Amino acid sequence: MKKLIDIQGLHKSFDDNEVLSSVDLYIRENEFITLLGPSGCGKTTLLRILAGFERQNEGTVLFEGKPMHDIPAHKRPVNTVFQQYALFPHMNVFENIAFGLRLKKRHGEEIKQAAEEMLRLVKLEGFEHRNIKTLSGGQRQRVAIARAVINKPKLLLLDEPLAALDLKLRQDMQYELKEMQRALGITFVFVTHDQEEALTMSDTVAVMNEGRILQIGTPEDIYNEPKNRFVANFIGESNIIPGIMKKDFLVRFEDHDFECVDKGFQKNENVEVVLRPEDIRLQRGEGPITGTVTDITFKGVHYEILVDVRGKEYIIHSTEHKKTGDKVSLVFGKNDIHVMHR
Repeated sequence: MKKLIDIQGLHKSFDDNEVLSSVDLYIRENEFITLLGPSGCGKTTLLRILAGFERQNEGTVLFEGKPMHDIPAHKRPVNTVFQQYALFPHMNVFENIAFGLRLKKRHGEEIKQAAEEMLRLVKLEGFEHRNIKTLSGGQRQRVAIARAVINKPKLLLLDEPLAALDLKLRQDMQYELKEMQRALGITFVFVTHDQEEALTMSDTVAVMNEGRILQIGTPEDIYNEPKNRFVANFIGESNIIPGIMKKDFLVRFEDHDFECVDKGFQKNENVEVVLRPEDIRLQRGEGPITGTVTDITFKGVHYEILVDVRGKEYIIHSTEHKKTGDKVSLVFGKNDIHVMHR
């Protein structure tokens, strides 16, 4: 896909507080990319720089190869959906959606057709004359998205737009947002601290912390091949164990050697081993790694089981019930082991 946005060496500080440091990122046309990270990591500041609401101290933002720093927000081919939606309470649904086209002084019939198309897209047909105050949170969010995309921007920025919704509606809207993005053919940049949202909707995920991008990749890459401890812990739950990379495809941890699929490390390099909770199976009896069940919690689709192995706590997700005090061995395959530089 063609490169739409190219961010190079971006730095941003507020007073003496650096919130973005050496950010490099490119965004492709028709891509759904998520900036994922904890509060205060710089993701919203990066979004605001793309929108034109903030200006970087150093670095370049290129839009289709052209610098953006001198282009004001209202002249950029970009729209933003905010967490609070910022709808006009004195306008009905139709007028909120049509607002951008009225600013551009489009003709009445063109506005009517475009607004009706947006209402169909966001599944709000028949809501044209409804007062904004009478809508649910999910309906307001759809109006905000329709208003943002009616002008056909090349880039839509979404700043935690699902944060105010309840769990079930948030999950429903995740799939609807992805469907909208595919139907519109617009590049979406989505900001969230919610790992499930990022994994569910994105083509690409950029994990951020302390003003830096730590890893960029597909949701599968980010989850299965985390580059460091922060990414491994932030994207889902992980068991992280100190180990030694004996040689390519062989790692030692918990006093045993295990075959793995990792290579390219120094011989006998100190490493960290990641075992995801769902990749570990529990068997009765002795094994290379044996421990005692200390706690079990029913999570709906699985049990979350804690196993003490010589003072280290392992988290296991299993559909098989175990009892506190059971002696078990941890079983996993070489493809379940992921080795990271320490």
